[in-house]
Amino acid sequence: MAPASPVAALALLLLAAGPVAAEGAPASAGPSTSQAAVRNPADPANAEYQIGADDTLEITVFQVPELSRTVQVDRNGEFSLPILGRVPAAGKTADELTAFLTQKLQGRYLKDPLIAVVVKVAAKNRVTVDGAVIKPGVYPLTGPTTLIQAVALANGPDPRVANMRRVTIIRTVDGRRRGQTYDLAKIRDGKAADPGVDADDIIIVEASGARSFFTYYSSALTALSLLRPY
Repeated sequence: MAPASPVAALALLLLAAGPVAAEGAPASAGPSTSQAAVRNPADPANAEYQIGADDTLEITVFQVPELSRTVQVDRNGEFSLPILGRVPAAGKTADELTAFLTQKLQGRYLKDPLIAVVVKVAAKNRVTVDGAVIKPGVYPLTGPTTLIQAVALANGPDPRVANMRRVTIIRTVDGRRRGQTYDLAKIRDGKAADPGVDADDIIIVEASGARSFFTYYSSALTALSLLRPY
């Protein structure tokens, strides 16, 4: 007889395991009091945050480590989970996804499963850092973040060319883009407040004209010095 597939073997193991309950809780305890999903840490006040593509989720099925894992939602709004296969997640809140997984696993594979869903990284909550920084790019915000912290995500200003006194936050408000410039040198010295940044902000560290010219001129001299006459 052909050997059972890993998924089928896991399903049989779960059925044989019988009721699954958290430590200290009776096996007959209902899911309504123990399955509340943890809120999105990037925006704790927003209980209605809807999961989207590229979000990173932590799925925990208590006492069933085979089903507990960290997953990333793909561009189709889905992720893979053993036994269930492809799971649609986009557009659901963490609570709604918890309820969906509970419904799919309960009875057929587990009795009163205890499930928690955590949005570890919300791709919607990201900031773009550009200009005279070491590593320009788009970075996720995993909690309240200030301007200094956001620039640090890009490994900080480029010491060769960055103009520390002109760092601009560009933000879209009511459909219109607005910019505010800050003095990063004063903020670092504690002489000015460190403003907070929001999701989808664009931070631009300007380059100093004199420093840029000097850097270019030095590079050009180095290149010329390597030339040899015929």
